[in-house]
Amino acid sequence: MTGKSGIMVLSDFFQLLDDDILSLTALMQMVNPGCRNHSDYTVISQLSLSLYLITQCQLKLRHSVTSLAHTLDNIKVAQRRHWADATLDHLTLKLIECKVVAHMSTLLSVIN
Repeated sequence: MTGKSGIMVLSDFFQLLDDDILSLTALMQMVNPGCRNHSDYTVISQLSLSLYLITQCQLKLRHSVTSLAHTLDNIKVAQRRHWADATLDHLTLKLIECKVVAHMSTLLSVIN
């Protein structure tokens, strides 16, 4: 990313997050102990959060393999754009990449 702007998620609102993002936030604090200095909030980029939400919608709405492949390309681009210390972004993008690949594999095995 060109800057370190993002969406600040306050710990007061953690209960409003879905299980995946909440789990990633906890995992991030274990993987990156330096982020514990800011235990009252965490930051996720708009790009990562948008891709996460798009992916969740596509999976729930059963989008085509072609649509999922396009999203997977966008995820790979986003993975290269983030700073090395953007732990939550990297974890989020890796999670949705795995979800898309698994879902595409399932769809392709049904077709064959």
